[in-house]
Amino acid sequence: MPALSLDDIKKKVEEFAAKINAPTDLLPTYGYSRDFAHPHIEVDNSGRLNYVILERGQELERKTTDNLDDLLYWIFSGVTFSMACDYELKNRIEIKDCRRMIFEKQEELLDTLDPIWRQKENDEHRSILKDHPFDDLAGIRATYCVQLRQKGYSESEINKSAYEKYPNN
Repeated sequence: MPALSLDDIKKKVEEFAAKINAPTDLLPTYGYSRDFAHPHIEVDNSGRLNYVILERGQELERKTTDNLDDLLYWIFSGVTFSMACDYELKNRIEIKDCRRMIFEKQEELLDTLDPIWRQKENDEHRSILKDHPFDDLAGIRATYCVQLRQKGYSESEINKSAYEKYPNN
């Protein structure tokens, strides 16, 4: 199979982005980095596809594959996460862990593109939740902590009071 060009990849990304109305500023750049943790795509001399994230000139992440589907999943996992975060912010429910809405919306968007991508992301979410379960009162507890801090309470008093008033699920 001939190597894909950056233009080939860009066309495919734009096709998928249109299906979910993804903002163009969330899409990667091709062949160059915008930096500031914005992803970019490279095709190396052997035709391998690279998903790269730079922050302040330092490479934070590089994923390499021969499979366009893998590359597209990596791209749209990030794009849909950003879209889901924006959605949650506009529709926030104070007594729910924000990740409930974010994860659900992200999976819904990915399902529109490829049901297998939704399942992959669902597996990622379940893995995260094993170590960091939902905490529906975290936002309210944090607001309460700020109020207590402004009143001059010590950190140990703040934590004790906040978790007594708003216990972890």
